[in-house]
Amino acid sequence: MNYLKITKYIYLAIGFIMVYDAATKWNENPKPWLSVVLAGLAFFTFFFRSKFAKKFEDRRNPNNQNGAKPNNP
Repeated sequence: MNYLKITKYIYLAIGFIMVYDAATKWNENPKPWLSVVLAGLAFFTFFFRSKFAKKFEDRRNPNNQNGAKPNNP
């Protein structure tokens, strides 16, 4: 399960690589819209995975601070 914590940072790195690629090729024709879209998708995936990883961690933690009951089977 530790690899899931690492993979979200891979998406972040891919996002920065795509932003760099788009910035260096911006003055060319055609514009690098694919790099911009992939960068946006990578950043969205990073924040999406971070949010849901925190939500699942809070659900597993029996001493959660938000007052919700843990779901223990």
